[in-house]
Amino acid sequence: MQVFQPQTAVREIVCRKGTVSSGVRAVPEEVPIALSYGGSTQAVMMGTPSDLADFAVGFSLTEGIIASAAEIEKIEVVEEPKGIDVQITLVEHKEDALRQRRRHMAGPVGCGLCGIESIEQAIRPVPQLGTVDITLTGQQVAAAIGALNDAQPLHGETHAVHGAAFFVPGCGLVAVREDVGRHNALDKLIGAVTAQGIKGAEGAVVVTSRVSVEMVQKAAILGAPILIAISAPTALAIRTAEDAGMTLVALARGADFEVFTRADRINTGAMSHVA
Repeated sequence: MQVFQPQTAVREIVCRKGTVSSGVRAVPEEVPIALSYGGSTQAVMMGTPSDLADFAVGFSLTEGIIASAAEIEKIEVVEEPKGIDVQITLVEHKEDALRQRRRHMAGPVGCGLCGIESIEQAIRPVPQLGTVDITLTGQQVAAAIGALNDAQPLHGETHAVHGAAFFVPGCGLVAVREDVGRHNALDKLIGAVTAQGIKGAEGAVVVTSRVSVEMVQKAAILGAPILIAISAPTALAIRTAEDAGMTLVALARGADFEVFTRADRINTGAMSHVA
């Protein structure tokens, strides 16, 4: 049976600066990953075949299938000729609840907002984080982004995957996960942080992607009061972060960043303020 690896080497023809040469380049793998519960597939994601137990836990949490990792009894990763089936066994009452949920679903699920059958479910309420007492300095925001750039081995080899990390003041990055899909990378991170027993309220989620509403929702479910991103947010992501009481920092490049919500958690210190 094929053993899937996170990356593979491919031959290429390189045209650069007026010259043509042959070469070999590392590229990330992208394979179908089925997430199955009780023998039935809930969703199939295209993703990087790594850290799949973390993916199973994070996906189960952010999709509302479980409330805690303790509700998962077993995770088995089964490789098939064309993809991977991550088989998740839940405690009995959660298996029953999921079966009931499936009976009421209007149609098949896919990647993105899995199992969603109405607009109201897509714009779901998020946990409230307004009372979480944590601050970061501008220097810590820059340090978190810089550390993530240096902690992505797969991206360093391929320049083609997203990263998600958890930054704790005084400790730095305590977990980093990568995937070709930004949502997958964040789910993997949430699974990893949960497995380590780290609470979301202890730090900030840091991502290399743009900030869509799903990214805010997932970070809020983890309980992270601060979300830092390299790219820009959508308007709905900003409104959702505001509703959650989350601090949303985006367009973070080096020492430069923009704060869109709950700016009181970012201590800009000696930075000059201009009108």
